[in-house]
Amino acid sequence: MSNDGKTLESDGGARARVLAFISYLGILCLVPLIINRDDEYVAFHARQGLVLWMWGVLAIFGLSLPVVGQFFFSVSAMAIMIFSIIGMVSVALSKAWKFPFIGEWAEAL
Repeated sequence: MSNDGKTLESDGGARARVLAFISYLGILCLVPLIINRDDEYVAFHARQGLVLWMWGVLAIFGLSLPVVGQFFFSVSAMAIMIFSIIGMVSVALSKAWKFPFIGEWAEAL
């Protein structure tokens, strides 16, 4: 799926928007992937949420690194929170904004 300038919309109504919204709430990104993978709109947001969640898991493991671990975790946690909020806003506006870098990895899933 490519989101190059075209608007991605859902056919699933409120249920699809709720599933897309929870895609940005950590491990809950797995719920839309399992329940409603056929909806391109939901799958788009769920894949981006999955990449954010995997980044968060890596950041937690990064805490074990001496010196740079705490810095990497702090920067990652802030970036993940910002991307999650942007994702939730895009769902609230019925849009599908592809995040830089993260969107590319999400498409590969």
